[in-house]
Amino acid sequence: MTTRPLAVVCLSGGMDSAVTAALAKQSHEIALLHANYGQRTEARELSCFESLAAHFSVPAERRLVVDFTSLRQIGGSSLTDRSIAVRHGEPEEGVVPTSYVPFRNAHLLAASTSWAEVLGATSIWVGAVEADSSGYPDCRPAFFAAFAEAIRLGTRADTRIAIETPVIGLNKAEIIRRGLALGVPFAVTWSCYEANDIACGGCESCRLRLAAFTRAGSADPIPYLSV
Repeated sequence: MTTRPLAVVCLSGGMDSAVTAALAKQSHEIALLHANYGQRTEARELSCFESLAAHFSVPAERRLVVDFTSLRQIGGSSLTDRSIAVRHGEPEEGVVPTSYVPFRNAHLLAASTSWAEVLGATSIWVGAVEADSSGYPDCRPAFFAAFAEAIRLGTRADTRIAIETPVIGLNKAEIIRRGLALGVPFAVTWSCYEANDIACGGCESCRLRLAAFTRAGSADPIPYLSV
């Protein structure tokens, strides 16, 4: 019997990372990493992480929640600094939105690399999306290629950890269709930047999600305050 390789999946509780986890589970045993960093919807995202971990039957010893309190202290994002308003409406092409958390994905990848090296995992899976997204600079393929080289240079000589970004070239509707085919429970995912109970329906992330479900020909199963 062939033992399946182990992968560390960065699981925020959003739909992109949930689909990424489902894709990883097709060929790997998975360990799930989640980050609290003082975001407005920290409590809801953590709850979604636990629900998704249960759905994917990931045991407690392969679930890790890390706290990046420094990102809350640094601020500079409408997700972590309540004095900065969350932008509502459609994303502006070519404009980095206020919801960008400076260099957040580097923190996630660094923690994932440390854990992957200890666990003996051979890959890190990240649900980053370049197309049809909010335009975060740390969601570009070039960033992940550069970080993969940093992993090669900064780990033991016998360590081999690849970075997998299986949805990076998909649009949101394609991600939803892929998730529906894999049985992803979108009802326990969260995308809203502002609210923990009922999604606002107006922030950039809610607008992207709602439009994507419409294009995918499926109803979004989470509640919205306004649409």
